[in-house]
Amino acid sequence: MNDITLEQLSQVHQEAQQSAHSAASKFFQEQLGGRDQFACGFAWVNVPVKASTKLGRKLAELGFRKSYRGGLELWNPSGFGCQNIDTLEHGATAYAEVFKKYGIECYAQSRLD
Repeated sequence: MNDITLEQLSQVHQEAQQSAHSAASKFFQEQLGGRDQFACGFAWVNVPVKASTKLGRKLAELGFRKSYRGGLELWNPSGFGCQNIDTLEHGATAYAEVFKKYGIECYAQSRLD
């Protein structure tokens, strides 16, 4: 999907964010009973492209930032407001799956706080 327009990428991004928020919310309610508890941490997605590429510039316009580990990353793509790492991981995984569905290489990542 190298020839994707900014508008198309924006639509994919919106779909991915909605999917991520739904997945995080579902996990939070069903597995944690709506309580922010257990292990705290962070989750994000990484797209392994250079910031100088066409795709990289478009991702930057959508809020992605250069990663110290390479590629571009978007922290807490679900936008879900909690600290539970499992919840945030579910959101990041759902986001990455949508990008992959459209042929964009994307990986969910996380770390404990």
